[in-house]
Amino acid sequence: MRSLESRCKDIKEVLENKKGENVEVIDTRGGDYFVDSVIIATSLSDKHTAALLDYLKEELKPKGEQFLKVQEGEEWIVIDLGDILVHLMTQAYRDKYRIEEFLRELMSDKSQ
Repeated sequence: MRSLESRCKDIKEVLENKKGENVEVIDTRGGDYFVDSVIIATSLSDKHTAALLDYLKEELKPKGEQFLKVQEGEEWIVIDLGDILVHLMTQAYRDKYRIEEFLRELMSDKSQ
């Protein structure tokens, strides 16, 4: 079984290679979140968001990654990989939901 770190590195690499922007990996282990890691990437458009999902499936399924659930909106996609959650969204949605701020607060509250 591949380590969480190598899996996150592979996901980040695919997203960056396919023009995903501002790719951030947040380690949520030790916190009160339901996954061990969250990866957030900004897409250029709604079509680019869908294309990023396809690229991830093409690259990661041969490495044994299981896509347990995929939820799609107009300009966002959330991919559940079990212990990793991947958020792909346009800049407008990323600005609106500010997931990384929420997770940083959650993790800093846990360390206090």
